[in-house]
Amino acid sequence: MFDFEEELKKLPHVPGVYLMHDSGDHIIYVGKAIDLYNRVHQYFQTGYKKSPKIQKMVSHIAWFEYIVCGSEIEALVLECNLIKEHRPHYNTMLTDDKGYPYIRITVEEDYPRILYSHQMKRDHSKYFGPYTNSKAVKDIIELLKKLYHIRSCNKVLPRDMSLERPCLYHQIKQCMAPCQGYISKEDYNKNVQDAISFLNGNHGHVIRDLEKQMKELAEDMEFEQAAEIRDLIKSIHHIESTQRVGDTSADDRDVIAMATDLGNECVISIFFIRSGKMIGREHYHMSGVNAEAYSTIMESFLKQYYASTPYLPKEIIIEQQIEDYKVIEEYLSARRGSQVHIIVPQKGDKQKLLKLAKDNAFLVMNQDADKLKREKERTEGAANELAQLIGVSSARRLEAFDISHISGYHSVASMVVFENGRAKKNDYRKFKLRTIDGPDDYASMREVLTRRFTDERFNIYPDVLMMDGGRGQVNIALEVLDELGLNIPVCGMVKDDHHRTRGLYYNNKEIDFPANTQAFNMITRLQDEAHRFAIEYHRSLRSKSQIHSVLDDIEGIGPARRKALLAYFKDIDKIRAASIADLEIPQGMNKTAATAVYNFFHNDKQK
Repeated sequence: MFDFEEELKKLPHVPGVYLMHDSGDHIIYVGKAIDLYNRVHQYFQTGYKKSPKIQKMVSHIAWFEYIVCGSEIEALVLECNLIKEHRPHYNTMLTDDKGYPYIRITVEEDYPRILYSHQMKRDHSKYFGPYTNSKAVKDIIELLKKLYHIRSCNKVLPRDMSLERPCLYHQIKQCMAPCQGYISKEDYNKNVQDAISFLNGNHGHVIRDLEKQMKELAEDMEFEQAAEIRDLIKSIHHIESTQRVGDTSADDRDVIAMATDLGNECVISIFFIRSGKMIGREHYHMSGVNAEAYSTIMESFLKQYYASTPYLPKEIIIEQQIEDYKVIEEYLSARRGSQVHIIVPQKGDKQKLLKLAKDNAFLVMNQDADKLKREKERTEGAANELAQLIGVSSARRLEAFDISHISGYHSVASMVVFENGRAKKNDYRKFKLRTIDGPDDYASMREVLTRRFTDERFNIYPDVLMMDGGRGQVNIALEVLDELGLNIPVCGMVKDDHHRTRGLYYNNKEIDFPANTQAFNMITRLQDEAHRFAIEYHRSLRSKSQIHSVLDDIEGIGPARRKALLAYFKDIDKIRAASIADLEIPQGMNKTAATAVYNFFHNDKQK
């Protein structure tokens, strides 16, 4: 029994991270503290004012643990990592997982390339972005190829020069074929620098040069080429129009505003400003808000979002000052390698940008309100509906198992996990049956469940165990749990004659529930996912076995000798029937190897 009074006394007066657990050993909350003793004590002090969400969270705490850190910055970093790993129920969570593309120019190479990149790596290349629209990135790359004829191939130059004919990009005039020496290194690198200048926003001289070319081509009656130049100019103007904003500063900044509906959800909108131009905007949903204060929500967002985004701007503009802004600034500055400022403007262009971002956030919230409601009903609502249907306190975490084999051959099992109605694929597990020969599904399930609930690596238990089958599979699961001293509700997912989910078998009776309810649809998804995962694993093992030779199992017979034996004897049966003297004949074989092969096939266990 966890003694709160004694454990609270042991808390040290140092920075650190604390983790709150419920009775099912789920991590339900992660927080950081400058002083662990003071911070954790606040949760259990009756006179300390707590939000409704925190009050509910405290009522579910069964025990807590903590990790001591060297500084508040270390605690913040650890807190971000633990929240991302465990996604605790009572933390305000960033629900979106979005990545942004970059334009990469490999300036470290003799003949740089222009590439689409999913992330900004710590190498010597030059990156532009992040951009919020992947199609726009591809359009810009195509435009730069047309303007400056920069390559995007994987050839290593000058090493690979003149090894092959020029590629298609040279034929369509998007590359000057430096691989053939058709352009000097100096001229090529001048084009690269012009492309970098363009990406930095210097479009004016490009447009003037193109307009001059277009006019000359038109005068020479080269109308088709003039039209191509005209289209290039239109593309540049389009890029400019989507990037330009009222702010005239050259600094990089993110403008962040928030909209809430006083419920459990909020929308946060970001405008990305780079060199005074808006390169895009994006919105994110935060869950678990429950009327939390602005500072709490925004701190959670800043820590979770900037812990994973590869680019950090010089300025982050928000609506209100937050409690931990100094430590967050210090953390982000360390990540960026130079100072990051969190700013709350009172007037001017920055304040106008904030208003635009806030209007955008409310617009998104209104547009997505019905969508969010439907998604919540489909996931969390379905889990709650299932819990009510079978009469348990929670169905937050579901684990389902399925067996797959062909007449007992390569018997495998799958374990899939749903949390709050969503698939949690990081927790999926595969099992290759170790003790069962033949098509015995009950014995197979007994082995799998025993391994699952005795493996120390599985440090969390399900709220409900979902078995793919009826009474038989449920009874096997109950026997295993009883032998291990575990009390976990077990449901059987019953199918009809057409192999479709029909109902649930629970507490010795079958429960029918109307089709097309959220719980019914979730259970169908869970059952289908368990079956799919098991079939995929079984298929992969069959594929591997088809290219596996029995000769691989003979000690001392490597790839060369195996190949020589098969080339000489043609098939396994002739190798099995050969004498030791015959087995010495193929190239690379000797008496020791031949004896090993002979003994392998003539040992009683191999017959």
